[in-house]
Amino acid sequence: MSTLLGFDFGLARIGVATGETETRLAQPLAVIHAEANAERFGEIAKLIEEWCPTRLVVGLPCALDGTPTEMTARCQRFANQLNGRFSLPVALVDERLTSAEAEELLRQSLRDWRSRKRHLDAVAAQRILQNFLDMGDQDDTA
Repeated sequence: MSTLLGFDFGLARIGVATGETETRLAQPLAVIHAEANAERFGEIAKLIEEWCPTRLVVGLPCALDGTPTEMTARCQRFANQLNGRFSLPVALVDERLTSAEAEELLRQSLRDWRSRKRHLDAVAAQRILQNFLDMGDQDDTA
């Protein structure tokens, strides 16, 4: 069994989820609100120390037709920085429609839009990580 951390990277916030390869289930964990890299990576370092993941998973945004967007390169750079700073393998996972899925899940459970907004990025990270776990072969990195 190994623990994974999943990330939904954004310019203002980063959603974080955790999951286990044995149960193949992901759970929302946190939202990092820091915009400065030092603060962001400081918060991520705390989570890595606490959860001791064996792999990190980052959502890779693409247009609906699969072509790269402006955020694609930023997410790839974020994944490279995670790998360089923490010496953990990083997998990139297509994140198309994960925010819409997360919004729908939250709408079903939380009526208040402010509450949904607070949790959206962590639930999007959960969807990204769950997609990775559902793929089955966690030995491949992107």
